[in-house]
Amino acid sequence: MKLTYEDKLEIYRLWKLDGWGKSRIAKKFNINQFATYYIYHLIDIHGPKIVKHGKNKYYSKEFKEKAIKRALSGKESIISIALDLGLPSKGILNGWIKSYKENGYTVIERKRGRHGQKETEDNGGTRERTEGLKGRELETYYRESIHKKIESLSITKRKVTKEEITVVISELRQELKVSLGFILETINNNSKLPHISRSDYYYISSKIDKDLKNDEVMNRIIDIYYHHKGKYGYRRIYLQLRNEGYNINRKKVQRLMKRMGLIGIKRNKRKYSSYQGTIGEIADNIINRDFFADNPNDKWYTDITEFNLKGEKVYLSPILDGYAGDIISYSISKNPSFNQIIDMMNKAFLNNPDTDGIIFHSDQGWQYQMKQFSNILEKHNMIQSMSRKGNSLDNSLMENFFGLLKTEIFYGFEDQYETIDDLIQAIEEYIYYYNNDRIKERLKGLTPMEYRNQALMSS
Repeated sequence: MKLTYEDKLEIYRLWKLDGWGKSRIAKKFNINQFATYYIYHLIDIHGPKIVKHGKNKYYSKEFKEKAIKRALSGKESIISIALDLGLPSKGILNGWIKSYKENGYTVIERKRGRHGQKETEDNGGTRERTEGLKGRELETYYRESIHKKIESLSITKRKVTKEEITVVISELRQELKVSLGFILETINNNSKLPHISRSDYYYISSKIDKDLKNDEVMNRIIDIYYHHKGKYGYRRIYLQLRNEGYNINRKKVQRLMKRMGLIGIKRNKRKYSSYQGTIGEIADNIINRDFFADNPNDKWYTDITEFNLKGEKVYLSPILDGYAGDIISYSISKNPSFNQIIDMMNKAFLNNPDTDGIIFHSDQGWQYQMKQFSNILEKHNMIQSMSRKGNSLDNSLMENFFGLLKTEIFYGFEDQYETIDDLIQAIEEYIYYYNNDRIKERLKGLTPMEYRNQALMSS
């Protein structure tokens, strides 16, 4: 059935909010499962407006050419490129590539007729173009086609890899029906073209051909990557695949992701400090960088981090457990006040009433030096521990969490938040995601809450 704009939004809502699976949605709308997958991720990446475009949307020659070059490089899948460019379907890109090859590796600009109908040049393909050519004329045509396609690899003015040349040669063998020796001779006899030996071609080709068998797992990698909005690198995607029953090793996941151009978000480190000198009592550093705990509620960590959005500031104060790394409680405030700390502590005690012997570690921020704070810990039989002055590594677990949080939802994403309240909502959603959805290698591929609950149930 032909999907309307409303149908596409309904598909996204059913998947995103109601938790429907691909097969259930596909059955409801009488479409294949890949179509539901594609529509969901298209909206998730670009927003609802992207599916309003009609199928006759105009794409410039330059736009098409860049898309085709990316596809022919062999480093990215057709799906990931089509999604990244916001194309209505991957079939559009496939069509551009087909036309490009049939027209001697040239992008044909389509013109519109009087009534909006498309008029195109004759694109009958290689067979029609070579019909009537014989001997030296035919050889010249083949050599020109080979030159043109190999030269097109250098359009980005970067060094062309042997993997890219191998992909192109394989396509030329299929399209022109000429021998490998003829193609290699044509390429290697031209000093302006990148060269490749026969042995290198066969070696690289054997590796590339193996990936044809990995279509299912490559699609699943793309699914996981975009579901987590680029937050997962190859290590976590490997763990997720293993949890789902895929028999695959980590290096293969890394190689496939590199080929498809899927790169996890890298951290950008900045730090807010609440240190204002010694204004109260400084506790000993009991943790002494022995961060991880053998059981839940043995070691708790806290700190405050600042977000500056268009001149407005917001402060997050969480408590992190040293066993599974889960966030026990948190408080968000537009001012770093002591009341924020009290609110955070009360939430933690509400869900964890048995606090005897918990080591509570922080830096030397002014809030934690206050007598009122140490009184709260004493009342709940907790043991206070503090990092050494100016040594953020003494509170690395908390620093690591802040680094992940800001890298994955803040640095580079500031324009997505119109108001400070939008940012606060995003922080709250991320903490839930971090606790319940984001798997960790240290936790054997489980989420923090899964690992914590597993230990609590066995105790």
